[in-house]
Amino acid sequence: MASHPERQPAPAGTDRDAETGQQSVLLGVVVGAHGIRGQLRIRSFTGEPAAIFGYGALLGKRRDGEAGRSLTLRPVGTAKGGKPKGDVVMATLDGVADRTDAEALKGLRLYVSRDALPALEEDEFYHADLIGLLVDQVAGGRLGTVKALHDFGAGDVLEVTREEGGSVFLPFTRAVVPVVDIAGGRLVADPPAALLESGAAGDEIADSAVRDDAE
Repeated sequence: MASHPERQPAPAGTDRDAETGQQSVLLGVVVGAHGIRGQLRIRSFTGEPAAIFGYGALLGKRRDGEAGRSLTLRPVGTAKGGKPKGDVVMATLDGVADRTDAEALKGLRLYVSRDALPALEEDEFYHADLIGLLVDQVAGGRLGTVKALHDFGAGDVLEVTREEGGSVFLPFTRAVVPVVDIAGGRLVADPPAALLESGAAGDEIADSAVRDDAE
């Protein structure tokens, strides 16, 4: 089971146009300026950071719900020394000519229409499609709603806001989440009772899931 290509979107993850109802997916955010010639530092949420340049014009927004503006980024290399620096890529943008202009765009969120994303293979899901899904339990009853999807280093982990309050972390594996019904707006989970009672940290749960799958 995989979630592709976004690794970890910002908490909002998606936005929807108030007039058209069209869903857009968050691909990156401007995190600052690079140098003095208007280059931008962009944190990319795509599986391969440079893939953010492959979607054509993106929609830049300061906040959810606003109309935004169309932007076309051009790659200008990688981080210092010519080597990638995590998920940060460098780009230029028409009309942004110096560091002051670039710094003014800090915090700008970059979206693409959901329809522009490529089709996925079986058992692959976009993070944006998982956020907000209801989570039912195999044993019966509703556990809660998917709030976010994290990667603590040992595989994807769903953060679920529970019906009675608080959160629980579920390893996003076939054993723990046997049913993903995007069209139906829900997941079906089979979490071990100890996991629900322990309140373990997400990375501990992820490590446990990897060991279980190996067995």
